[in-house]
Amino acid sequence: MDTLLIITILIVFFALAFDFINGFHDTANAIATAVSTKALKPRHAIIMAAVMNFVGAMTFAGVAKTITKDIVDPFTLPNGSYVIMAALLAAIIWNLLTWYYGIPSSSSHALIGSIAGAAIAAAGFAGINWGGFMKILQALIFSPLIAFAIGFIVYSIFKVVFKNNNLTKTNQRFRTIQIATAALQSYTHGTNDAQKAMGIITMALIANGYASSTDIAFWVQFSCALAMGLGTSVGGWKIIKTVGGKIMKIRPVNGVAADLTGAFIIFGATVIHMPVSTTHVISSSILGVGSAHRVKGVKWGTAKRMIITWFITIPISATLAGLIYLLINFLF
Repeated sequence: MDTLLIITILIVFFALAFDFINGFHDTANAIATAVSTKALKPRHAIIMAAVMNFVGAMTFAGVAKTITKDIVDPFTLPNGSYVIMAALLAAIIWNLLTWYYGIPSSSSHALIGSIAGAAIAAAGFAGINWGGFMKILQALIFSPLIAFAIGFIVYSIFKVVFKNNNLTKTNQRFRTIQIATAALQSYTHGTNDAQKAMGIITMALIANGYASSTDIAFWVQFSCALAMGLGTSVGGWKIIKTVGGKIMKIRPVNGVAADLTGAFIIFGATVIHMPVSTTHVISSSILGVGSAHRVKGVKWGTAKRMIITWFITIPISATLAGLIYLLINFLF
């Protein structure tokens, strides 16, 4: 077995590991509100999220193509295998660190920052496709802001429409609706997040001469969807506690408003082939809903800690990936 094939197999393994970790890291985002309001028991919520993540991942491939070609050019990237390996290792390390401390950071930011950092270490700043990279960066920056605004608007409408309804009965009805909105949000999560690993595997296949186009092979899509589904089935309890309770006290009506907002933003990004952070979008939706409900009810200390993590993820993961690339390049 030649060295290039071994490296490619390792990259596929680490990409699927990243997808698996992404699954349990981001499970909380899709189901935290449903669990915290007791609309679903944790085990049932995780099973549902795993299935819907898998279905979503098998439905679309546009985001994967964006990851493959818009950050770097896989056809001309020097030491492409080392760049991709370093990016995956850095993203996995950052995801595990933030999961361990229960911080809902962005797997998307970690992966995109890592690819950029490793590519810069390999080829300098000229190694980045700046047009595509900036488009992705804009999507990552603006999507949570839009989610906050829409979450605020949606819940404000709910307050007007249901203001004369019995609170207990309304919450009970919304608790039932929340099962459907959590499933929808899990589906949209799969349509966007699982595609990032598909994109990086395809990038490796091109860089190593095993593929000649950015089309996503069925085995790549299926294996990434399966890894995401299996990872989701493990669950991320620490992050569920943060997203589901430490931002604000969530009631069913709040959860439905946040879920609908998050699903709308994530699916909209999938349709236009843009990767976004489900963590940012869903957390920002909850912040928007919480602000519309009662500004003082939002635990802004937790929100501040999350926002700081969001801002530092790209530079830290980029630096870490650059250092790992230099180490790999030195050793091999």
